[in-house]
Amino acid sequence: MNNPMQALAGAITEKFILAAPQKAAAALETLATHEVLLLISPLKAQVIISVLNVMQPPKAAAVLRRLPMRQASYILARMNVPQAAKLMQEFSVPYRERISAVLEPSFLQVLNGAVSYGEDAVGSLMQTDFVAVRTEIKLAQVIERLKNLPRKKIPALCLVTDKDGTLKGVLRPAELAFYAPSSVAGSVMSTSPSLHPADTLSHAREVFNETGVDALAVVDEKNVAVGILLRWQLPTEDKKTFWQKLTH
Repeated sequence: MNNPMQALAGAITEKFILAAPQKAAAALETLATHEVLLLISPLKAQVIISVLNVMQPPKAAAVLRRLPMRQASYILARMNVPQAAKLMQEFSVPYRERISAVLEPSFLQVLNGAVSYGEDAVGSLMQTDFVAVRTEIKLAQVIERLKNLPRKKIPALCLVTDKDGTLKGVLRPAELAFYAPSSVAGSVMSTSPSLHPADTLSHAREVFNETGVDALAVVDEKNVAVGILLRWQLPTEDKKTFWQKLTH
């Protein structure tokens, strides 16, 4: 395939994925792995994530492990946790060890625990692609970092952690304008309840209702930040969770 044709195929594939990720995944699953790679490897990470999230795990794992390690680890760490855990089980032992070596230990712990999450667990819905800043960072640096993000990627909540990733507080981007840019995150951060991956979604809903916030941090048993849950992610009675779709 020549470059103009490959570029056209990639553009068409991207539009297909963005419009109907599940149909795109089903179509890509019928192709050989090397053909899938030709179509998706040049695409933005978020587009690849959206299609691998709904692709059958054996095929998704075959595609992911043929991407460059840096790209593969970045994508895996931002996929839906239940799907990422399934892909880890599909990898060969040598590859699993290689990719585990470049993933954050806290994320690996989340993946290991994902097999025990119920379909009503926070861990089945939480986002692992979140913005975390250190307590000593100046707000001017935080603002600059947020400015460099695409508009759709600006978070509802920034987590404030120490050097070990332990959650210390939160910053809400909408409130940053009220503080001096020279202030450090640790001096202006606010406290907020947090959730654990094994918490039920009904418990999460209660916390959201009690606090009135739209986003909550998710931490492990050592209070290390591992994710974020948004209020709008909570399923309604007529909406199945992603985990339910995978297991039913």
